[in-house]
Amino acid sequence: MRVWSDAQEYYVAMCRVFRAFPFDLKRVASQQIASTDSVHRNIAEGYCRRSRREYLNFLNYALGSVGESVSGLHAYRSAEQISEADFERLNAMAYKLENGLLRLVESLEQKRGDGDWEDQLIIKESNLAYNVTSEPDACNVPQFPNSPIPQL
Repeated sequence: MRVWSDAQEYYVAMCRVFRAFPFDLKRVASQQIASTDSVHRNIAEGYCRRSRREYLNFLNYALGSVGESVSGLHAYRSAEQISEADFERLNAMAYKLENGLLRLVESLEQKRGDGDWEDQLIIKESNLAYNVTSEPDACNVPQFPNSPIPQL
C-alpha cells in the first residue's frame, strides 16, 4: 500500500531530523518521533484486524497522529528548533500522507454508503500461496499478497 509506505518514509525522515536534538530536548524529540511511528503502525494494525470497521477506525487514528506530528513541526519551527528546510520537507511529506489517508478513508466510507460494505476483509487462501513445508524456517514465512506489510 502506497500510504503505508509513505508513512514509513515520513517516520524515517522525522527520525533523521529529531535524533539530532540536544539532550535537554530529547523528551520532545522522542514524542515527535513516536507520533510519526504510530502512523504506519495504525495503518498496519487496522488492516490486520480483518474488519473494515476497525480498519477505518485505525486509519482515523493514523490521521490523528499525522495531525499531532504536524502540530509539533509548527511549534518546533516557531521555536527555531528545526530549520525552515526541514520544516518544509517534513510538512510536505505529512501533507501527502494525510491526503493519501483521507482518500483511503473516503474510499472505504463510499463502499459503506453504496451498500458495498462487507465487515470482514477476506483473504483467499491456498496451500500454494504459503509454500509451507513440514518444518517451519525463516524461508517459509507465509506470504500475504494484499498486506500493507512488505513481503520477505
